[in-house]
Amino acid sequence: MIPYGRQSVDEEDIQRVVEVLRSDWLTTGPMVEKFEQGVADFVGAKYAVAVSSGTAALHAAMAAAGIDRGDEVIVPAMTFFKGGIQCLLMCFRILCLLILLR
Repeated sequence: MIPYGRQSVDEEDIQRVVEVLRSDWLTTGPMVEKFEQGVADFVGAKYAVAVSSGTAALHAAMAAAGIDRGDEVIVPAMTFFKGGIQCLLMCFRILCLLILLR
């Protein structure tokens, strides 16, 4: 079997997760704010927002970009279809971008 992905999880990562699981803040709170600030600092942005899923992230990104009904959204042909599904859910026209590898 070909692995889907390889993770790099060390003991510090595990300890941080355990700390959050034992805290009163499982899905919100100070660690989320630290994570958002860390991402913002890493990419040089003023703000970053953590969301619950990739679908929520796509929805938020399209809303932030001002994509509206009737706009065309180009998605790659070789990808998870979640991006396309998110566009369909928001009633946008989809153009599949075919990538030819030679």
